[in-house]
Amino acid sequence: MKLIKKWSSYNVEAGCDEVGRGCLCGPVVAAAVIIDKKFKQNLVNDSKKLTFKTRLALDIYIKNNVKEFAIAEHSPSFIDEHNILNASIYAMHSALDLLKIRPELILVDGNRFHQYQMVPHECIIKGDEKILAIACASILAKNYRDQLMINLHEEFPEYGWNKNMGYATKHHREALMKYGPTIHHRRSFRLDYSEKMD
Repeated sequence: MKLIKKWSSYNVEAGCDEVGRGCLCGPVVAAAVIIDKKFKQNLVNDSKKLTFKTRLALDIYIKNNVKEFAIAEHSPSFIDEHNILNASIYAMHSALDLLKIRPELILVDGNRFHQYQMVPHECIIKGDEKILAIACASILAKNYRDQLMINLHEEFPEYGWNKNMGYATKHHREALMKYGPTIHHRRSFRLDYSEKMD
């Protein structure tokens, strides 16, 4: 399905998406993207539907061809303090703060968002499958966070973050049971260590 480049009558639309909400560890990461009119579709799609290799190639293309982009993250301690939903939204706000161009409309993947300054916004369910700017944001955010987790894996190889990216896989849960949580784990995310492993 071809993604929509222009969603509204506003001249400057910023697409926002986040990654890492369901992880047991690591930050939540968000990106904001403003598409240039000359931007070509290429293979851009929801990041979850793309291979690792394709996402990396698109990462370079997106950064070199969009009008503006920004990436922001909030730490596990911030998540524990504010809860994951609010931390995800604050991460999108932080990404918007970093844009040099002020958007006239914010397009958000999902169904929840807090008002950002005085800029109107629209929440779009599965927006990363419909809107080009949101899909680009999902790719940038995922690539950024995946690389961060791969780097953290070098420090804590027992948890397999280079493969599970911090999600609650069987390997990750077993490592938590054996070694306990690290400084990168979210303490507000309770894992039932007695649960049956898949």
